[in-house]
Amino acid sequence: MGTRALGQFGSMIAIATLLIGCATQGPARVVERVAGPPAAQPRSATLLRADMLAGHNRARAAIGVPPLAWDDSLSADADAYAQILARTGDFRHADQPRDRPRQGENLFTGTRGAYSYAEMVDLWVAEKKDFINRPTPNFSLTGKWGDVGHYAQIIWRSTTAVGCALASNARDDYLVCRYSPAGNVWAQPAY
Repeated sequence: MGTRALGQFGSMIAIATLLIGCATQGPARVVERVAGPPAAQPRSATLLRADMLAGHNRARAAIGVPPLAWDDSLSADADAYAQILARTGDFRHADQPRDRPRQGENLFTGTRGAYSYAEMVDLWVAEKKDFINRPTPNFSLTGKWGDVGHYAQIIWRSTTAVGCALASNARDDYLVCRYSPAGNVWAQPAY
């Protein structure tokens, strides 16, 4: 599934697969964390909403774009797809319906209970180090747009709303965040 990178966030064993964050499909990237046993992270819909909004809006404030609002409809769409991912284990972007506006999408999967919500969003935001505000897809210092797609969707100026959901199977957590309007629009800069 793409390139492997070793990263350490705390003292848990977990594997997280990050798929680029946009309305289009692209390459996957694997991030591994190695050290002691995973500790179960607190889980609730209220905490998910708070941590996702905080992480997204902190990244947006850092570059001077307006905050995102939580959208329950996007969250419901994200939940429906997260349930499919957890059931099938087929980790890929959702097909976009042609009869309604496209939604942006960020995906995360990792060992069940090993990552906090804040860590999940922080892994996406960490892509900032390779981001440059140029027209899509030329917005990565590495030359690979998939290396910054999550971050670009998070900070996309015209995006105004986000909704996220988490579903799990016996082994993995699947986080899906949906965005409206979708970011990572071809030939446009993020802000």
